[in-house]
Amino acid sequence: MFRGSFVALATPFKSNFDIDFDAYGRLIDFQIEQGTNGLVACGCTGEAATLSHEEQEECIKFAVERAAGKAPVIAGTGSNNTGEALRLTQFAQEAGADGALLITPYYNKPTPAGQIAHYKTIAEQTKIPIVLYNVPGRTGTNMLPETVAELAKVENIAAIKESSGGVDQAAQFMSLCDITVLSGDDHLTLPMMALGGQGVISVAANAAPKKVADLVSACLKGRMTLARNLHYELLPLFKGLFIETNPIPLKAVLSRMGLMENVVRMPLISLSDEKYEKLAPITERLGLV
Repeated sequence: MFRGSFVALATPFKSNFDIDFDAYGRLIDFQIEQGTNGLVACGCTGEAATLSHEEQEECIKFAVERAAGKAPVIAGTGSNNTGEALRLTQFAQEAGADGALLITPYYNKPTPAGQIAHYKTIAEQTKIPIVLYNVPGRTGTNMLPETVAELAKVENIAAIKESSGGVDQAAQFMSLCDITVLSGDDHLTLPMMALGGQGVISVAANAAPKKVADLVSACLKGRMTLARNLHYELLPLFKGLFIETNPIPLKAVLSRMGLMENVVRMPLISLSDEKYEKLAPITERLGLV
Protein backbone atom coordinates (compact mmCIF):
# COMPACT_ATOMS: atom_id res chain seq x y z
CA MET A 1 0.00 0.00 0.00
CA PHE A 2 2.80 2.47 0.84
CA ARG A 3 4.05 2.75 -2.70
CA GLY A 4 3.77 5.67 -5.07
CA SER A 5 3.16 9.40 -4.76
CA PHE A 6 1.53 10.42 -1.49
CA VAL A 7 0.68 14.08 -0.97
CA ALA A 8 1.31 15.76 2.38
CA LEU A 9 -1.92 17.73 2.32
CA ALA A 10 -1.92 21.38 3.28
CA THR A 11 -4.73 22.28 5.69
CA PRO A 12 -6.75 25.20 4.28
CA PHE A 13 -7.77 28.02 6.64
CA LYS A 14 -10.25 30.83 6.26
CA SER A 15 -9.25 34.42 6.96
CA ASN A 16 -10.42 33.97 10.56
CA PHE A 17 -8.07 30.94 10.85
CA ASP A 18 -10.89 28.36 11.04
CA ILE A 19 -10.39 25.25 8.92
CA ASP A 20 -11.92 25.66 5.45
CA PHE A 21 -13.41 22.24 4.79
CA ASP A 22 -14.82 23.31 1.41
CA ALA A 23 -11.28 24.06 0.25
CA TYR A 24 -10.00 20.87 1.88
CA GLY A 25 -12.51 18.90 -0.18
CA ARG A 26 -11.42 20.68 -3.36
CA LEU A 27 -7.78 19.90 -2.67
CA ILE A 28 -8.50 16.22 -2.01
CA ASP A 29 -10.64 15.93 -5.14
CA PHE A 30 -7.92 17.65 -7.20
CA GLN A 31 -5.31 15.19 -5.94
CA ILE A 32 -7.41 12.14 -6.76
CA GLU A 33 -8.36 13.47 -10.20
CA GLN A 34 -4.69 14.17 -11.03
CA GLY A 35 -3.43 10.70 -10.12
CA THR A 36 -1.96 11.07 -6.65
CA ASN A 37 -1.70 7.57 -5.16
CA GLY A 38 -2.49 8.46 -1.55
CA LEU A 39 -3.19 11.27 0.90
CA VAL A 40 -1.47 12.25 4.14
CA ALA A 41 -3.62 14.37 6.45
CA CYS A 42 -2.28 16.43 9.37
CA GLY A 43 1.44 16.12 8.81
CA CYS A 44 3.96 18.96 9.07
CA THR A 45 2.71 20.46 5.79
CA GLY A 46 -0.80 20.28 7.25
CA GLU A 47 0.34 22.49 10.16
CA ALA A 48 -0.56 19.80 12.68
CA ALA A 49 1.46 21.65 15.32
CA THR A 50 -1.17 24.41 15.41
CA LEU A 51 -4.25 22.19 15.11
CA SER A 52 -6.11 21.24 18.26
CA HIS A 53 -6.64 17.52 18.76
CA GLU A 54 -10.31 18.02 17.93
CA GLU A 55 -9.41 19.76 14.67
CA GLN A 56 -6.90 17.04 13.85
CA GLU A 57 -9.56 14.39 14.33
CA GLU A 58 -12.01 16.38 12.17
CA CYS A 59 -9.45 16.61 9.34
CA ILE A 60 -8.60 12.92 9.52
CA LYS A 61 -12.25 11.89 9.50
CA PHE A 62 -13.03 14.30 6.65
CA ALA A 63 -10.14 13.06 4.49
CA VAL A 64 -11.04 9.40 5.08
CA GLU A 65 -14.66 9.99 4.11
CA ARG A 66 -13.86 12.22 1.11
CA ALA A 67 -11.32 9.77 -0.35
CA ALA A 68 -13.25 6.59 0.49
CA GLY A 69 -12.82 4.02 -2.27
CA LYS A 70 -10.61 6.38 -4.28
CA ALA A 71 -7.27 6.71 -2.45
CA PRO A 72 -5.73 5.50 0.81
CA VAL A 73 -5.37 7.99 3.63
CA ILE A 74 -2.47 8.11 6.09
CA ALA A 75 -3.27 10.13 9.21
CA GLY A 76 -0.64 12.21 10.95
CA THR A 77 -0.92 11.14 14.59
CA GLY A 78 2.52 11.85 16.02
CA SER A 79 3.32 13.71 19.22
CA ASN A 80 6.17 14.14 21.68
CA ASN A 81 3.74 12.74 24.27
CA THR A 82 3.43 8.97 23.80
CA GLY A 83 -0.01 8.89 25.40
CA GLU A 84 -1.33 11.58 23.05
CA ALA A 85 0.20 9.86 20.02
CA LEU A 86 -1.41 6.58 21.05
CA ARG A 87 -4.83 8.16 21.48
CA LEU A 88 -4.65 9.91 18.10
CA THR A 89 -3.46 6.72 16.39
CA GLN A 90 -6.33 4.76 17.94
CA PHE A 91 -8.71 7.45 16.68
CA ALA A 92 -7.27 7.20 13.16
CA GLN A 93 -7.72 3.44 13.23
CA GLU A 94 -11.34 3.74 14.34
CA ALA A 95 -11.98 6.45 11.71
CA GLY A 96 -10.88 4.07 8.96
CA ALA A 97 -7.52 5.54 8.02
CA ASP A 98 -5.27 3.19 6.07
CA GLY A 99 -2.13 4.12 7.99
CA ALA A 100 -0.72 6.43 10.64
CA LEU A 101 2.32 8.70 10.22
CA LEU A 102 4.16 9.25 13.50
CA ILE A 103 6.90 11.84 13.73
CA THR A 104 9.87 11.11 15.98
CA PRO A 105 9.12 12.72 19.37
CA TYR A 106 10.34 16.31 19.22
CA TYR A 107 11.72 18.71 21.82
CA ASN A 108 12.22 16.09 24.56
CA LYS A 109 14.74 14.32 22.25
CA PRO A 110 14.47 10.67 23.35
CA THR A 111 17.42 8.30 23.09
CA PRO A 112 17.27 5.44 20.57
CA ALA A 113 15.94 3.21 23.36
CA GLY A 114 13.28 5.81 24.10
CA GLN A 115 12.32 6.02 20.42
CA ILE A 116 11.93 2.25 20.29
CA ALA A 117 9.82 2.24 23.45
CA HIS A 118 7.62 5.06 22.07
CA TYR A 119 6.85 3.37 18.77
CA LYS A 120 6.50 -0.13 20.20
CA THR A 121 4.02 1.11 22.81
CA ILE A 122 1.81 2.57 20.08
CA ALA A 123 2.22 -0.33 17.64
CA GLU A 124 1.41 -2.94 20.25
CA GLN A 125 -1.86 -1.22 21.18
CA THR A 126 -3.09 -0.68 17.61
CA LYS A 127 -3.44 -2.69 14.42
CA ILE A 128 -3.15 0.14 11.92
CA PRO A 129 -0.02 0.14 9.71
CA ILE A 130 2.48 2.66 11.05
CA VAL A 131 4.80 4.90 9.05
CA LEU A 132 7.77 6.21 11.01
CA TYR A 133 8.75 9.80 10.25
CA ASN A 134 12.37 10.86 10.60
CA VAL A 135 12.85 14.61 10.20
CA PRO A 136 15.72 15.77 12.45
CA GLY A 137 15.55 19.33 11.10
CA ARG A 138 12.19 19.73 12.84
CA THR A 139 12.54 17.38 15.81
CA GLY A 140 16.12 17.93 16.93
CA THR A 141 16.79 14.18 16.97
CA ASN A 142 17.67 11.57 14.36
CA MET A 143 16.54 7.96 13.99
CA LEU A 144 19.61 5.81 13.54
CA PRO A 145 19.57 2.96 11.00
CA GLU A 146 19.94 0.43 13.82
CA THR A 147 16.87 1.90 15.54
CA VAL A 148 14.82 1.65 12.36
CA ALA A 149 15.99 -1.93 11.78
CA GLU A 150 14.85 -2.87 15.29
CA LEU A 151 11.45 -1.21 14.79
CA ALA A 152 11.02 -2.90 11.41
CA LYS A 153 10.68 -6.19 13.30
CA VAL A 154 7.36 -4.98 14.74
CA GLU A 155 4.53 -6.42 12.65
CA ASN A 156 2.53 -3.27 11.95
CA ILE A 157 5.46 -0.87 11.52
CA ALA A 158 5.43 -0.88 7.75
CA ALA A 159 7.35 2.10 6.37
CA ILE A 160 9.45 5.16 7.10
CA LYS A 161 9.26 8.67 5.71
CA GLU A 162 12.92 9.67 5.58
CA SER A 163 13.63 13.41 5.70
CA SER A 164 17.16 13.72 7.06
CA GLY A 165 18.28 15.72 4.02
CA GLY A 166 20.35 13.06 2.27
CA VAL A 167 20.16 9.55 0.86
CA ASP A 168 22.85 7.87 2.96
CA GLN A 169 20.55 6.93 5.83
CA ALA A 170 17.87 5.67 3.46
CA ALA A 171 20.44 3.34 1.90
CA GLN A 172 21.42 2.11 5.35
CA PHE A 173 17.79 1.46 6.28
CA MET A 174 17.33 -0.64 3.16
CA SER A 175 20.58 -2.52 3.70
CA LEU A 176 19.65 -3.49 7.26
CA CYS A 177 15.96 -4.40 6.92
CA ASP A 178 13.08 -4.65 4.48
CA ILE A 179 11.10 -1.63 5.70
CA THR A 180 9.47 0.41 2.92
CA VAL A 181 11.29 3.73 2.51
CA LEU A 182 9.48 6.83 1.26
CA SER A 183 11.30 10.06 0.50
CA GLY A 184 10.23 12.99 2.65
CA ASP A 185 12.14 15.50 0.52
CA ASP A 186 10.85 16.10 -3.00
CA HIS A 187 14.28 16.88 -4.43
CA LEU A 188 15.60 13.52 -3.17
CA THR A 189 12.79 11.36 -4.53
CA LEU A 190 14.67 10.29 -7.66
CA PRO A 191 17.98 9.37 -5.98
CA MET A 192 16.22 7.69 -3.06
CA MET A 193 14.07 5.60 -5.38
CA ALA A 194 17.14 4.70 -7.44
CA LEU A 195 18.44 3.07 -4.24
CA GLY A 196 15.22 1.13 -3.68
CA GLY A 197 12.78 3.61 -2.16
CA GLN A 198 9.14 3.06 -3.02
CA GLY A 199 7.85 6.60 -3.40
CA VAL A 200 7.45 9.98 -1.76
CA ILE A 201 5.32 11.85 0.74
CA SER A 202 5.38 15.08 -1.21
CA VAL A 203 4.90 18.77 -0.54
CA ALA A 204 5.07 19.70 -4.22
CA ALA A 205 2.30 17.25 -5.14
CA ASN A 206 -0.19 19.65 -3.57
CA ALA A 207 0.41 21.98 -6.52
CA ALA A 208 1.70 19.59 -9.22
CA PRO A 209 0.14 16.21 -8.42
CA LYS A 210 0.25 14.70 -11.90
CA LYS A 211 3.88 15.53 -12.58
CA VAL A 212 5.02 14.22 -9.19
CA ALA A 213 2.96 11.06 -9.67
CA ASP A 214 4.45 10.63 -13.17
CA LEU A 215 7.97 11.00 -11.75
CA VAL A 216 7.36 8.34 -9.10
CA SER A 217 5.64 6.03 -11.58
CA ALA A 218 8.58 6.33 -14.00
CA CYS A 219 10.99 5.40 -11.19
CA LEU A 220 8.92 2.37 -10.20
CA LYS A 221 8.81 1.20 -13.82
CA GLY A 222 12.54 1.66 -14.32
CA ARG A 223 12.06 4.41 -16.87
CA MET A 224 14.93 6.42 -15.50
CA THR A 225 15.45 8.78 -18.45
CA LEU A 226 11.84 9.95 -18.16
CA ALA A 227 12.18 10.14 -14.37
CA ARG A 228 15.34 12.21 -14.67
CA ASN A 229 13.69 14.62 -17.14
CA LEU A 230 10.71 15.09 -14.81
CA HIS A 231 13.04 15.57 -11.85
CA TYR A 232 14.87 18.41 -13.55
CA GLU A 233 11.60 19.96 -14.73
CA LEU A 234 10.24 19.93 -11.18
CA LEU A 235 13.47 20.77 -9.35
CA PRO A 236 12.90 24.57 -9.33
CA LEU A 237 9.49 23.98 -7.73
CA PHE A 238 10.96 21.54 -5.20
CA LYS A 239 13.48 24.18 -4.16
CA GLY A 240 11.16 27.18 -4.50
CA LEU A 241 8.60 25.77 -2.09
CA PHE A 242 11.22 26.05 0.64
CA ILE A 243 12.27 29.68 0.20
CA GLU A 244 10.54 30.09 3.57
CA THR A 245 9.32 27.58 6.12
CA ASN A 246 6.94 24.98 4.69
CA PRO A 247 4.00 25.44 4.03
CA ILE A 248 4.28 29.24 3.72
CA PRO A 249 5.36 29.25 0.02
CA LEU A 250 3.08 26.31 -0.82
CA LYS A 251 -0.03 28.07 0.43
CA ALA A 252 0.86 31.16 -1.59
CA VAL A 253 1.01 28.97 -4.71
CA LEU A 254 -2.21 27.11 -3.88
CA SER A 255 -3.92 30.46 -3.35
CA ARG A 256 -2.87 31.65 -6.81
CA MET A 257 -4.21 28.35 -8.18
CA GLY A 258 -7.60 29.07 -6.60
CA LEU A 259 -7.52 26.07 -4.29
CA MET A 260 -7.44 27.89 -0.93
CA GLU A 261 -6.78 31.21 0.78
CA ASN A 262 -3.22 32.25 1.46
CA VAL A 263 -3.56 31.79 5.23
CA VAL A 264 -1.22 30.03 7.66
CA ARG A 265 -1.56 29.94 11.43
CA MET A 266 0.77 31.92 13.65
CA PRO A 267 3.58 31.85 14.51
CA LEU A 268 3.92 31.35 10.74
CA ILE A 269 2.85 34.30 8.60
CA SER A 270 1.77 34.33 4.96
CA LEU A 271 4.24 34.84 2.15
CA SER A 272 4.30 38.43 0.94
CA ASP A 273 3.50 39.37 -2.65
CA GLU A 274 7.11 40.52 -2.99
CA LYS A 275 8.46 37.12 -1.95
CA TYR A 276 5.97 35.39 -4.26
CA GLU A 277 7.69 37.03 -7.20
CA LYS A 278 10.48 34.47 -6.75
CA LEU A 279 7.95 31.67 -7.23
CA ALA A 280 5.88 33.23 -10.00
CA PRO A 281 8.18 32.31 -12.94
CA ILE A 282 8.45 28.71 -11.66
CA THR A 283 4.69 28.22 -11.37
CA GLU A 284 4.13 29.83 -14.76
CA ARG A 285 6.65 27.57 -16.52
CA LEU A 286 4.93 24.51 -15.04
CA GLY A 287 1.50 25.81 -16.07
CA LEU A 288 0.22 25.87 -12.48
CA VAL A 289 -1.17 29.42 -12.70
